[in-house]
Amino acid sequence: MVRHILQTVEVIAVLGTASSIGYYLLCLWSAGRFLKWRKRAERGVRATLGPVSILKPLKGTDPQMYESFRSHCRLDYPEYEIIFGVNDAADPAVELVEQLRTEFPNRQILLAICGENLGTNAKVSNLIQMSRKARYEYFAVSDSDIRVEPDYLRQVIAPLEDPKVGLVTCLYRGVAAQTLSSGLESVTISSDFAPGVLAAQQLEGGIRFGLGSTLAFRRSDLTAIGGFEAFVDYLADDYELGKRIAERGLKSALSDVVVETFLPAYGFSEFIGHQLRWARTIRDARRGGYIGLILTFGFFWSLLALLASRGAGWAWGLLCLTLLVRLTMALVAGRGVLRDSCVPRWLWLVPIRDLVAVAIWAGGLAGNTISWRGRKFHLNNGKLTNLDVDVGEPTNSKGLAEK
Repeated sequence: MVRHILQTVEVIAVLGTASSIGYYLLCLWSAGRFLKWRKRAERGVRATLGPVSILKPLKGTDPQMYESFRSHCRLDYPEYEIIFGVNDAADPAVELVEQLRTEFPNRQILLAICGENLGTNAKVSNLIQMSRKARYEYFAVSDSDIRVEPDYLRQVIAPLEDPKVGLVTCLYRGVAAQTLSSGLESVTISSDFAPGVLAAQQLEGGIRFGLGSTLAFRRSDLTAIGGFEAFVDYLADDYELGKRIAERGLKSALSDVVVETFLPAYGFSEFIGHQLRWARTIRDARRGGYIGLILTFGFFWSLLALLASRGAGWAWGLLCLTLLVRLTMALVAGRGVLRDSCVPRWLWLVPIRDLVAVAIWAGGLAGNTISWRGRKFHLNNGKLTNLDVDVGEPTNSKGLAEK
């Protein structure tokens, strides 16, 4: 009986390993196509369209936040404004914005105190109110912790020259703090998340979602999908924006630019909590794709095959082959595509990360509660329900203050 069970597990594990290797090869091929396209794109002339409104919703502070703000003030673009938005004038990010305005007095920098609570997603609630103050047709929305290069705005706006393109987004690399869990987060971005985006682009003939690292689009297209108000109660606002723009028959473009995010000095529980929120967000937005992730955990499957076969020589060979292809994919995606110089340093964490990912995947299926910015929410069909009692949050319609 035990023998038959082990044989069944062995067959399943080998099939899982084979599917995972196939996925890794798809990611390698997708990364290669992206690198060829980027090489051609870098020889082109970056367009300058109309003036741009950069919207950066804030809550609290992030690592290296001020330097990330400064990078947006040094962009090689003729005319743009930066609108920062917080829902509380006492937010610690306000002091950094004021410091920025002092350092760059000639740059158009607006601080908006967003006093209205318009929905469960506080970030989108802020964006609604910030967009009322935006002066320009072109919007570029990015998370508060994103750092960019001087030619960033030219690169992400350029694809919008094509009237068939409605959204531009971009990949990002994570700069780890000096903790093991922060390194795990960084290697997850470089060796798993980015390759997954590239593979999805090839499988689906383009991308139909956005990434919070950058969302560039026209105001007119935002208005046509109902504005930010249309998804103010959704968790994955970047996904919803891309999805709704795609439903209008417009394409989403993945820019050749890669931006940076500086990761916190996570403890292990914080890393797990963040990954679990990420997993449940993806599961809720792309359920079929999330279920299919079970076929991509190559190290887990090959290790299981080794155990089920009781250390057979062929199983050792399969494990080594799996690791070789997996680590090659991680290097090509992380070092090649993302230009992440720290990938070799964290490469040894990839097998550990892959085993942890199996547990996170299972946890992502097991519940609908997430923690976000210190608060708990219930997630259902993309929408959030606040499970905490609001204390000290602005809940009335005080309007939008400006500084």
